[in-house]
Amino acid sequence: MNIQNFTTNAALSSWVEKMQSLCKPSQTHICDGSEEEYEALCQELVVKSVFVPLKKRPGSYWCRSHPDDVARVEESTFICSKLEEDAGPTNHWRDPKEMHQTMNELFDGCMKGRTMYVIPFSMGPLGSDIAQIGVQITDSPYVVVNMKIMTRMGRRVLDVLGDGFFIPCMHSVGVPLKEGQEDSFWPCNPENRYIVHFPEEREIWSYGSGYGGNALLGKKCLALRIASAMARDEMWMAEHMLIMAITNPLGVRKYFTAAFPSACGKTNLAMLRSTLPGWKIECVGDDIAWMKFKEDGYLHAINPEAGFFGVAPGTSEQSNPCAMKVIRKNTIFTNVALTPDGDVWWEGMTKEPPKELTDWRGNPWTPQSKTPAAHPNARFTAPVSQCPALEPHWEDPAGVPISGMIFGGRRATTVPLVFEALSWQHGTFIGAGVSSEMTAAAKGEIGKLRHDPFAMLPFCGYNMGDYFGHWLDMGKKTKPHLLPRIFHVNWFRKSEEGSFLWPGFGENIRVLKWMFERTEGADTAEETPIGYIPKEGALDLSGLDISKKTLQELFEVDPVKYLKEAEELESYFFIFGNKLPEGIRIELDGLKNRLIT
Repeated sequence: MNIQNFTTNAALSSWVEKMQSLCKPSQTHICDGSEEEYEALCQELVVKSVFVPLKKRPGSYWCRSHPDDVARVEESTFICSKLEEDAGPTNHWRDPKEMHQTMNELFDGCMKGRTMYVIPFSMGPLGSDIAQIGVQITDSPYVVVNMKIMTRMGRRVLDVLGDGFFIPCMHSVGVPLKEGQEDSFWPCNPENRYIVHFPEEREIWSYGSGYGGNALLGKKCLALRIASAMARDEMWMAEHMLIMAITNPLGVRKYFTAAFPSACGKTNLAMLRSTLPGWKIECVGDDIAWMKFKEDGYLHAINPEAGFFGVAPGTSEQSNPCAMKVIRKNTIFTNVALTPDGDVWWEGMTKEPPKELTDWRGNPWTPQSKTPAAHPNARFTAPVSQCPALEPHWEDPAGVPISGMIFGGRRATTVPLVFEALSWQHGTFIGAGVSSEMTAAAKGEIGKLRHDPFAMLPFCGYNMGDYFGHWLDMGKKTKPHLLPRIFHVNWFRKSEEGSFLWPGFGENIRVLKWMFERTEGADTAEETPIGYIPKEGALDLSGLDISKKTLQELFEVDPVKYLKEAEELESYFFIFGNKLPEGIRIELDGLKNRLIT
């Protein structure tokens, strides 16, 4: 199929033809994004036994990947900037010339015996000045159907693109087929895996994996690693943040973003079900926010994605009833367990597991089995449009104005339930200091801090010291009173006996209510050395059985513990060397001085 029949974009036509010559597919298919195309590809995957239709969930499929292709592969993820220092100490760097040579050798003939799919896609509402257009080439029909859910894709994107700029995204599972050779159920090449970003060239190459963020290149690769570099150069923001609307009983709606490391309840917060009468949370997005300042002086955000790519294990009617409604239909489930009657199951979904299942490896499973039924990183891919708590302006090309930003981590001690930054610069310092304690599920010493600045550690496409500087610069782009207020939360503080002090889940609306009121100028905070905390009585605890002693523990700011925290943070910041901005050094010194006096 000739790309020139679909677009007048000379750069696109030239690139596709060049990739055809390199990869040598048996045929090429330009994706039109239609429902008919999606259904045909899903049926093709059913015939190949890659997909199993789910009788209990209309339009949904169960799928399992190769056991060696189940998650993002950080060790194989590279930032290929011209200078190594521009990638920074938190990224794997390779020389771009050498990496291009490696990629060209790997991709030479890699699609023999396969179809090359060309996927034009928009990250963000079509035509939005915050959105970006990418074109992914892949030899995986699984990738095509997931991209159909996760992005706006097809002919309409080419119409919007015209002769304009696009981000080339090159992907192959890395398993060419000889004539007559039978394909495996999940082709991948774990020995030769590369997820490669060229930030200055605005280009992505991915080889050897067919799974998740390694293969769905609009997700972390474009939306964060490449977009963060573009945002730095063009003065906007590409962040690993949910976007939600909070509406009070008077009908006033405000928008907040939030960035948490993994296992801190980000998706649950984006779809929170309020326990306070008259207060409502609606979801704009659960993972990524792209933000630009508009003429009104406010920072406006879009969700660049059109789908949820959620972690299934732990998702339940108790933890996230909204997500459970989202995935009732038109959902692709990868690496969960299959029930005999044509439904799915995973750990944490119900109190008691079914008596028999097919596990994520395709083997029979019972509650007596010694391995999990679902992989811990098992996923569901589902349309955002199916969210029952969807915010009505989620597809507004202009984006939504942001009133507040929230950072958080999983901390058993030291960090209070909520505090507010003293300024944008102080808020940037708080974001740079985001950390979580190791749990038994993570490698490393339990209780040891894992730093994850802005929850962007694996996703920043350039030197993170420069990234902190970009945040500081963005704070100078508008009047101070128009900037979002910045907060930090910790739902996970524990008593000396080891039990959680705060009930969490739907009760978190009480903390959000305080933040909402602070953005309206409410005098409901007192200053501490670390920032503003709620005044006594400012947190709405109506109907909640929580003692005064527990409240004191939740908001205790211990100077000795926080000085130790500041020293530990200073030690971490040392890795950024002279790239650490002066504004961050000033805030660190300021914190220590306030704690001492």
